[in-house]
Amino acid sequence: MLGPVILAASRSDRMRRLISAAPVTKQVVDRFIPGETVDDVVPIIKDLTGRGLELTMDVVGEDITTPEQATAARDAYLQLIDRLEPLELGTRAEMSVKLSMFGQALEDGHELALKNVRPVVEAAAAIGTTVTLDAEDHTTLDSMFAIHEELRKDFPQTGCVIQAYLYRTEADARRLAANGSRVRIVKGAYKEPASVAYQDKHETDKAYVRILKTLMEGEGYPMIGSHDPRLISIAQELAHRAGRKTDEYEFQMLYGIRSEEHLRLAAEGHRMRVYTAYGTDWYGYFMRRLAEKPANLRFFVRSMVTKG
Repeated sequence: MLGPVILAASRSDRMRRLISAAPVTKQVVDRFIPGETVDDVVPIIKDLTGRGLELTMDVVGEDITTPEQATAARDAYLQLIDRLEPLELGTRAEMSVKLSMFGQALEDGHELALKNVRPVVEAAAAIGTTVTLDAEDHTTLDSMFAIHEELRKDFPQTGCVIQAYLYRTEADARRLAANGSRVRIVKGAYKEPASVAYQDKHETDKAYVRILKTLMEGEGYPMIGSHDPRLISIAQELAHRAGRKTDEYEFQMLYGIRSEEHLRLAAEGHRMRVYTAYGTDWYGYFMRRLAEKPANLRFFVRSMVTKG
């Protein structure tokens, strides 16, 4: 299985230098990450929303080692919100944040991350949109869920992400569905041990369906993060069985992957949100996209062979 190898490489400084230096890398990265600055992505936001799509914006970067870097990450999101305000898109353009960017792994990281993310959530609410807290590796989840619960006291539309390959997630989903949360379900893209996560894709897929059924039958708002045609079809059937209208759940897919499917779902009347990342610290995000799907890796290798 290449996935775990690629995920290990995502933490390797040597591989980061090697891949970053490859002449073809920028061309391939541009498929998944459309820019490095807010100025780069504003035209993308206008284009996608103009075609009936919605977005969740992610300023990439996770390897925060100082409180100053965490503050800079906060300010990058506040700058994004400033640029979104005149577009008047409301929830059609929300934000996804990784609490590691806000200092979660530093000393007193839980309090620091909450302190840094709250102004972002407040600013998002002020322009009529919201924030979703991305899930990271399993050691960070208790902190993420606690921050999610705290933020929802004042901003109940704050969302969170759960990962189907973790054993704990079925219990997390039952709790979140009962309290009416906005929840994105994904398969999971971190290297996790067998003690906490399914290692077999088929088992992960089965868990995904069980969890999605719980969310569809619950009181919250499910967000289906998947490019898998079979899971998308199952999600539609589960929504129908649960009596949900098309505005009572949404699909989410990554920028640059199955773009025609984005438009097809939107044309059918579904809410279709494109996860759009930008920024200079793209390496970890890019490597996880390669690890998630063999086709992404083949695309990268083929580009290196033909263009390198």
